[in-house]
Amino acid sequence: MIALSITFFQFQSLLKMIPTQILEKKFSYLPIDLFDVFFELRNLIFTIRPDITEEMTRNSVTYYDAKKGGHVSAGLCSIVFCENHIEVHFIHGTFLPDPEHLLQGDRKYKRFIKINSFDSAR
Repeated sequence: MIALSITFFQFQSLLKMIPTQILEKKFSYLPIDLFDVFFELRNLIFTIRPDITEEMTRNSVTYYDAKKGGHVSAGLCSIVFCENHIEVHFIHGTFLPDPEHLLQGDRKYKRFIKINSFDSAR
């Protein structure tokens, strides 16, 4: 028998995560390297914010703090799947420090980072 040792907060965050099988099926059209980038980003998000809520939309996965509000008022980011790249969108991106000028976009508040591959991600 294998002993499973996780904290309450780790268990709680598992309930907020979409099962991997569902994500794999929904976004099976993605090239495998971009799918790998997505899972690395997802792991990073849940490492930094284990209490975050994950929600799937038509062509993206959104992360927000459900205790503070919804996608807009409490949004952390969204990972948007495009045909040949991934974009990480920040709903309040204009308020983020960006000394290397990585954030793109011309909307009032929203900004994004475009990722083509592991190599293009810093």
